[in-house]
Amino acid sequence: MIEIPTWGDRRHIRIGLYGGSFNPFHKGHLKLAKMALTQLQLDQVWLMVSPGNPLKRGSFMAPFGERYQRVKQNTDGRRLIATDIEKRLGTRYSCDTIEILQTRFPRSHFVWLMGADSLAQMALWSHWKEIVRLVPMVIFPRPSYIFPALKGKAACCLKKARYPDRYAPVIANMKAPAWIFMQTPQTNISATALRNQDMTSDKSFELKKD
Repeated sequence: MIEIPTWGDRRHIRIGLYGGSFNPFHKGHLKLAKMALTQLQLDQVWLMVSPGNPLKRGSFMAPFGERYQRVKQNTDGRRLIATDIEKRLGTRYSCDTIEILQTRFPRSHFVWLMGADSLAQMALWSHWKEIVRLVPMVIFPRPSYIFPALKGKAACCLKKARYPDRYAPVIANMKAPAWIFMQTPQTNISATALRNQDMTSDKSFELKKD
C-alpha cells in the first residue's frame, strides 16, 4: 500500500486529484476514479478524503476515520490511493491543498477530477478561480447535473479554456486554465440517498484487482 508523504518527493508521474467528503464512498466514486485512470492515462488517482466540507455544514457527516477507512478498504493502494493528506496538511480549501502539493511534488503533473454536480456549484467555492489557474480539470457527467454544470457561472467564465474530450490523454500535461467535460457513461448513485437508507446492499464492495 502506497502512502503519500506529507513533505512530498520527486516522483515524475501524472496524478489525478479526486477530493471529496466521500460520505459515504460508493461505486459511483470508484467508477469515476477508474475511468480517470484509463481515459486520462494517469499513473495514479489520489482520493483525498476531506476532514470537512465548508459547503456541507448541517448535514450528517460520518467521522473522518470511518470515511477514510471505507475508501482505503475499497481501493487498491497502488494506482487508486486513499489519502488523508488534507488532514495532515491542515488545509481547509482545495486551492490551498493544490498549491502545497504542487510545491512539494514539483515533478508531478496534477489534474483535478470532479463530477458535474461539483462544477455546477464551483462558483460557491472559496477562491475557485485560483483552482482553475493552478491545475487543469476534468469533469465527469452525472444525471440531472449536466445542464446546470455547463450553464453555471464557473463553466461560463471558463468557456474559452474548455477543450474537447479527445485531449483527455494529455490534459494532465496541459497548462492551466484548461478543462474537459468528458462524454462517459453516467452514474445515478447518490451519497445522500445512501445515507437515507440502511445501506445494507451497498455497505461493502470489493475492488477487482487488475
